[in-house]
Amino acid sequence: MSDDLGLFEEQERRGKGSQEGKPDRKRVKLAVFGLVFVLLIAGGVWYGLGQLAGIGDYDDFSGPGETDIVVEVKGGDSTATIANRLKDDGVVASAKAFIAAAESESKVRSVQPGYYVMRTKVSGQDAVAKIINPASRVGNLQIRAGTQFDDITNGNNVTPGILSLLSKASCTQLNGKSTCVPVEELRKVSETADLAALGVPDWAVPDASRAPEAKRRLEGLIMPDVYEVRPGSTAEELWKKIIADSSARLQSFGMPNLAANSGFTPYQVLIMGSLVQREAIASDFGKVARVTYNRLAQGMQLEYDSTVNYVLDRPTITTKSEDREKVGPYNTYKVTGLPPTPIAAVSREALEAAANPAPGTWLFFVRCQKDGTSCFADTLPQHNANVKLAQDNDAY
Repeated sequence: MSDDLGLFEEQERRGKGSQEGKPDRKRVKLAVFGLVFVLLIAGGVWYGLGQLAGIGDYDDFSGPGETDIVVEVKGGDSTATIANRLKDDGVVASAKAFIAAAESESKVRSVQPGYYVMRTKVSGQDAVAKIINPASRVGNLQIRAGTQFDDITNGNNVTPGILSLLSKASCTQLNGKSTCVPVEELRKVSETADLAALGVPDWAVPDASRAPEAKRRLEGLIMPDVYEVRPGSTAEELWKKIIADSSARLQSFGMPNLAANSGFTPYQVLIMGSLVQREAIASDFGKVARVTYNRLAQGMQLEYDSTVNYVLDRPTITTKSEDREKVGPYNTYKVTGLPPTPIAAVSREALEAAANPAPGTWLFFVRCQKDGTSCFADTLPQHNANVKLAQDNDAY
């Protein structure tokens, strides 16, 4: 049919246009749907970040707070973990309050594990200021190698023993009241409590129970370490805490299996470790341990001044002749064999030396240098020459 007027062409163009319009509308719908989806995702992310960073409204206290409380920060705690614990303990109204205040205080990230005196019902900002204040940290107990239970007096100088150190670590002020556990209470528990119930390792209980004096039962069973104890605890709770931590440390050293090839029981190795600790500097630990083995093998008395000084609570290098004449289980000038208990806190190095002494045939040693280095000898004449050298060096 003729289409001089072009009607069919116009209709055809309109038909094609309607077909092309349908995909355009689909693309628009998809674009709108995608935009909505992106907005929803962005909103969720923003909400999540707000939860973590404390963005937005949150509960917060104001004022001076109500009561003192001891709060624990554990190893590996994040700021959020600390914040939630403070919330649970009633220190802050919400974790967000603490987190928001902590954003502008970098010291929060350096808070060490331990116990802190805080106030309940304080603002997040006040809680942050309190926990980063060094004075808030309490219950820190540091025990050095060679420390014994009782204080050591040398003239006007007093070296605190484990009893005094633990008593001091228990101290703080909570709502105007002292939490200090007196030395006498700590001593009573150490002398009377069931050793197994306190957490003393099974391999040590029988020997420790046979200590000649009750106050010696726990000697040597507290390892050199940094302990965290909670002020406000009872004497028994304090002992259980540091004995548990110390026992774990002993186990990490390899005890009791460490003693398996020594020919001695684990407790005897612990005793020898304490002698090595008090008789020598670290570089001589292995040699002094060998002298101990050799003398015991030959039935010789150890003749260690450290054991005589132990019951005298006096840290002199040498002892007086009258002290060496006193009869007692710790006088190794009079008694053959090891003393009945350790005489001090034992380091890992001293314990390992006691379990695996250096090879050698020495029977004698004396501190012959001012830095504490000892000279070793196989025979008495050699030893006497070393003593003369020590005297010349003003080291004896």
